[in-house]
Amino acid sequence: MSESHSDLALLIDALARTQGRLRAAFAPARAGSALGDMEHTVLVAVVEAREPPTVPQIGRSLGHPRQVIQRAANRLIEARLITAEPNPDHKRAALLVASAAGQALQAEANRRAGDIAAGLMTCLDAAQVKQATALLSAIRAGIERHEKGKAS
Repeated sequence: MSESHSDLALLIDALARTQGRLRAAFAPARAGSALGDMEHTVLVAVVEAREPPTVPQIGRSLGHPRQVIQRAANRLIEARLITAEPNPDHKRAALLVASAAGQALQAEANRRAGDIAAGLMTCLDAAQVKQATALLSAIRAGIERHEKGKAS
């Protein structure tokens, strides 16, 4: 294995381990919501979107198959946390809109997550977190460019 492949493998391992630690640390933010990870992820995507997103848009943004996002969206619709509204730009891809209950649930989760984040930041270097965020964003953009190049 070349050094660059080894470095990428180490990055993937570090990201997976960090993601696991972050999920565990932030699990209390979702306490009592009865939402699974993917359902919560889709709710966040809908609530935090500037414009109502579609299932395919969320899937592309998060790197998940449309079907996975659709199942989570269907459960959120059944729970009355989001609604599917007609999309004037597309006959089949409905616009997803958070209900008042969905917005309230996410607002409470955000409040709890803010408390958790404040506690975590007492043990983390803010400049390193900012730098890591910028580096990971650049790596993600490079991966996206690569994937777009393969699709052409």
